[in-house]
Amino acid sequence: MYLTHFGLREPPFSITPDPRFLYMSARHREALAHLIYGVGEHGGFVQLTGEVGTGKTSVCRLLLEQLPANVDLALVFNPRLSPVELLATMCDELRIAYPAGTTSAKDLVDRLHRHLLEAHTAGRRTVLIVDEAQNLAPEVLEEVRLLTNLETARDKLLQVILIGQPELAAILEQPKLRQLAQRVTARYHLEPLSRQETAAYIRHRLAVGGRGRAIFTAGALRSLYRRSRGIPRIINAMADRALLGAYTRESSQVDAATVRRAAAEVLGQASAPWHRWLRGAVVAALVIALSALGLVLLAPGEIGRSEVGRESSASSGSSPSLTGGLSMPTSVPSQSASGLRLADVLRDPGVPATKGDALAVLQGLWGVPAAGSLLDCERPAPGALECLAAVGTWQKLRRLDLPAALELAAPGGERRYGVLTALTPSEATLRFGDRVVTALLAEVEPFWNGGFVLLWRPPTADVPVRRGAREPAPDWLRQRMARVPGEPGPADRPYDQTRWERVALHANAVVGEETAFLGAAERRPEAPRLAGLP
Repeated sequence: MYLTHFGLREPPFSITPDPRFLYMSARHREALAHLIYGVGEHGGFVQLTGEVGTGKTSVCRLLLEQLPANVDLALVFNPRLSPVELLATMCDELRIAYPAGTTSAKDLVDRLHRHLLEAHTAGRRTVLIVDEAQNLAPEVLEEVRLLTNLETARDKLLQVILIGQPELAAILEQPKLRQLAQRVTARYHLEPLSRQETAAYIRHRLAVGGRGRAIFTAGALRSLYRRSRGIPRIINAMADRALLGAYTRESSQVDAATVRRAAAEVLGQASAPWHRWLRGAVVAALVIALSALGLVLLAPGEIGRSEVGRESSASSGSSPSLTGGLSMPTSVPSQSASGLRLADVLRDPGVPATKGDALAVLQGLWGVPAAGSLLDCERPAPGALECLAAVGTWQKLRRLDLPAALELAAPGGERRYGVLTALTPSEATLRFGDRVVTALLAEVEPFWNGGFVLLWRPPTADVPVRRGAREPAPDWLRQRMARVPGEPGPADRPYDQTRWERVALHANAVVGEETAFLGAAERRPEAPRLAGLP
């Protein structure tokens, strides 16, 4: 009802998990990074918890879009299953044939084991993702743990990701499930949005819906945050109802009072006057709409001229900006020195913004001609540049200090790539072929889900390296650990716990590809650097 009134193309606050509307806060990026790390590990459990409506399922859907080609996935969205039903569901997901109506857990496990061994031999990894895992019965969780006992001499054959509400963590703390809890290699709890993130979330969804100019006042944004507690699903319900309320009152903005009334309705605290006001407003809006329809039928020419005049008046005003705070003026959009705007570049199908285009630019920055030597990220040639795909934040990119191909979502939802060549505390410079755009970080964030790709030459030693491992540490790792500030201990103790955890990038103290990347990049003077760092 309110789309035309607010100049929107589609409802911006639908509760369906449309990835185009997903706002990746720093917390969501960290959650996605944990899941991607879990997929890359060889065995064990990864646990993601969060309150209802914080975006766990949306993060999971984004993970599915970024899975490597060599990953076989079994998804379980309805975990209220018996152990045999869970095994049968996994067989269905992995397309493993079994006798119809079987009740033999042993038969199903044997078939799963054979499939996992065959997949491992073929260089494939198998991942089980269980959503709403807090609903798993203890005996089903124990069956899942036993499945992770399927292994070779070096690797587990199954990786398990458990996604659920905070009760999941409490369930895994039960003494009878301690064996499973000990196998959890990564844990992350997804917190609600902060007040600043809530405001950015609202602006992002309005922009994707087609409206860049502010609709919610600063007071309305504060009220939304207080009453939703930063939970995205509640924000969507309240914001949608508030837009309807403002529309029925023919207001061009949503104020704090409208949000309060919408919150009372959404949270089930509505009073009779609010119900009467809403019913009366809706009836009035319908009367107005029917009256307008009658005018159109009687005098379409006049109405048409009136609408054209209104559009011309609106277009003569200044363009909206998505980058400001709660009180940031919206009259001047940020542009690069060349006059290009990021949103316009992403919309332009003629701009070279595929992943291949971005990797070609990165190769050039490394001094490697792209022509005639296409980079193969899946099977790199020995000694050649390799791809490192990761998820992170601006802070992480500053730490890595190398140009990166950022994965961006165009306003229409298409996946695009731009090469980050410079990064300051407030701005990012992106290159698309020969086109260069400099934009505020807050303008880039609505289009960036945190995914990026770097090029590097890895060290000769294998990674990951784990604390407590008995093999000698690679030279680059030993040198890096010896440089840890405040820990001048001898370099022949490479697995000292204190220094290790200050070197490793992962919370479970595994020195993986990203830490190896830092160690390798420091030793290569030919490696390009990000410009503009303070």
